[in-house]
Order: sequence, then structure tokens, then C-alpha cells
Amino acid sequence: MISMKKVNQLYGGTQILWDLDLQIEPGSITCIMGRNGVGKTTLLKCLMGLLPIKNGEILFENNQLHKKSAESRAHLGLGYVPQGRDIFPMLTVEENLRIGLPVRKDGAKQIPEKIFTLFPVLEEMLHRRGGDLSGGQQQQLAIGRALVLEPSVLILDEPNEGIQPNIVKQIGDVILKLNKEDGLTVILVEQKLGFARRVGQSFRLMEKGRVVASDRMENLTDDLIRHYLAV
Repeated sequence: MISMKKVNQLYGGTQILWDLDLQIEPGSITCIMGRNGVGKTTLLKCLMGLLPIKNGEILFENNQLHKKSAESRAHLGLGYVPQGRDIFPMLTVEENLRIGLPVRKDGAKQIPEKIFTLFPVLEEMLHRRGGDLSGGQQQQLAIGRALVLEPSVLILDEPNEGIQPNIVKQIGDVILKLNKEDGLTVILVEQKLGFARRVGQSFRLMEKGRVVASDRMENLTDDLIRHYLAV
């Protein structure tokens, strides 16, 4: 479904991604893992068109993503939850969620009830400003906003950073439910090994701007963890 081939990316004169190759199968949950500074967030931003690539290609189904704008990638079915959430703090929960409606292919004008089934707190706080929510509630709002698009691929950048454990569990439950019931493809950058092992079906380990190991999650060995993840 998603393929990155020989992707190079420079940021501020410094090369971040080096001939990066990545394959993501449809209907999978893939964890992108690695130490800080290896290029994980850059990889996601290149997928979403938020950073340009120097060369290489990014393919999604029959589309050459690297030739398309960030906005058009959302229309193709890519939903993105960035690190730090990036909700609109002065807008209400409802207004934040409605932002995604124009991207939907079916032209729906109402927030899907499914969003409130997955995250009941959002319905309870529908008229509160996003900036007044707790960190965990803001993360639920950010994920809900991405799901309003009805994406076929959900891309999350460290969704559990700074979140209380009960919300971390809920986010994991939502990811597993959407994958199992809707066949949603999920790509997430995740530092918490326990969470990655709970929800991830496969892993991609990064080092120095390259994917250096790929396998099923059950094959993430202690040796790989020590070599590529241990601080």
C-alpha cells in the first residue's frame, strides 16, 4: 500500500533521511522505532507532504505521493496526528472536529457518531475550547479529528507522549478496534516498548536516517532492542 524508495531528505542543510526504503502492507499496524534524532518524525512528515524530499519516490496505492500536496494526501485517505497534537486551542471541540469534514469523500456534514463512541469524553466536552482540555483529552481530540476524514491510513507520531496510563490504554484499544473491525492501516512512531508490543503487528527500526531492520513484532529481540533502542 505505501512504499518509500531511496528517499533522501535535507533539513536546514543537514541530511536527515539517507536512501530510505520502507514498505507498509495494507491493513497492518506498523511501529516505527528508534532512538531520538534518527529521522522518525521526518519520515512521517515526508509521507504527509509537510517536508519536501530531495529525491526518491513515495507511493500510495497508484499515486505518486511525492508529487502531491499535503492537502491532496488527506483527500487520498491519509489521516495524520502529529507530535504535540496541534489542535486549535481557541476553537471548541466541535469546531476542531468539523475541520475534517470537507475532506470526506461522501460529503457528510455531521461529525460521525463513531467518533463519540470511540472517545465519549469528546461528546461530553463538545462546546469546550480545545485549549481547556487535559493533555490526554487533547490527544483524543487530535485522533478524533484525523478519524473524521474517514482515512484508510492513520499516521500517529508518539500518540502517548505525556499521557496518563488510562488514556494510553484507551488509545491502544481504539487502534486495535479500528484495525480489526475496519481494516484501518496504522503507522505509528512509538517510544514505549510495552505499547508497541501490545498494538503493533510489525516493526521498522531506524538508525541514522535509514530503516535498518523490519520484521513481525514477535521477532523484536532483546539484541535488537539493545542495539537500536536502548539509551
